[in-house]
Amino acid sequence: MDLQPAQEQDGGGASKFNLTVKFSGRSIPIEIGATSTVKDVKALLQTLTNVLPRGQKLIYKGRVLSDDLTLESSGVINGSKIMLMASQGLHQGDGPIKKDSVAITSVRKAADNARGKKEKIEVPVTKSRLERWKATGVIALSNSGLTNIPEEILTSGTSARVLDVSQNSLLEVPATVACLSSMQKLFLNGNNLSDKSISWEGVTSLKSLMVLSLNENNLTTLPSSIGALTCLKQLNISGNKLSCMPAEIGLLTELQVLKADNNRLQSIPVSIGGCFSLIEVDLSHNLLAELPETFDSFKNLKALYLKHNGLKSLPSTLFKSCLQLSILDLHGTEITMDVLRQFEGWESFDERRRSKHQKQLEFRVAGAGEFDEGADKNW
Repeated sequence: MDLQPAQEQDGGGASKFNLTVKFSGRSIPIEIGATSTVKDVKALLQTLTNVLPRGQKLIYKGRVLSDDLTLESSGVINGSKIMLMASQGLHQGDGPIKKDSVAITSVRKAADNARGKKEKIEVPVTKSRLERWKATGVIALSNSGLTNIPEEILTSGTSARVLDVSQNSLLEVPATVACLSSMQKLFLNGNNLSDKSISWEGVTSLKSLMVLSLNENNLTTLPSSIGALTCLKQLNISGNKLSCMPAEIGLLTELQVLKADNNRLQSIPVSIGGCFSLIEVDLSHNLLAELPETFDSFKNLKALYLKHNGLKSLPSTLFKSCLQLSILDLHGTEITMDVLRQFEGWESFDERRRSKHQKQLEFRVAGAGEFDEGADKNW
């Protein structure tokens, strides 16, 4: 006799299914209401797999499940196993899964091993380098095999304007970095830094900081103290594991460029409307289902990159309020031209967009290939 697991009940008496979704060699357990539609399942799987709903094909007992049907009407029962097949190019967050991913991983490991051998040789801090740093204000130590920021750097004091320690193997960013009180640009890219590796007390003490770059690390959160960097004009946090931003991001009233692509962002705080100086925003490859209406505060916004998110619409007053917006990348979202044409201010935006693309076309080399405007295609 084939015994099936009993359906579970939630507090309200509605039945729930515990299902296992097979995807890319993984078994993903999910719990969802028995009366949920297949479309609801896809929406849930979007946050777990990075695959947009329209790129998902759910297969149960050899047949593809229809979006509009409920699990029960599709014949799915509690304890069932469902296969998920994903279309390439319809992923977000960590990016598409490709057939050659194993080969790519092997190449990256080989590169990492080679870099690891190089990193054993730490670049020495000589007297002449110290003197040059103090004279120029620029401390350039990227790819220098560092595991710690040299203490000698701190002697630069108020003369230091730029510190670049990208592409090293830093174990920490110490609180003593606050000694560089006149620092304007701090580059910490590609150091595998985690939340606990950074003394945010030290970093946020740099009141003159205008550029903070933390790309390609392992950060999962940003502290509320980030709001203390009121002179910040550019914040680069791409390629981390951030799932949210603190509400205090809205205190960065001087911020002009925000690059937060390739993270795990599921929402953007309403307070971001306080960043009214923003000119460029990149939120591509995240897990966003919507944007706050406060995006209409960005009167200077010229470029907005949103590709490969779960977005179905945009803030209703975006085109009406953002009168300088001319670049809008929505590839890999579910937003169509028909949706955009319903927004007030669409005509003016479309004119600016086409004018921008025409200028780009004029500078292209003849015969270099077809130019893809993006907004005219694949939406």
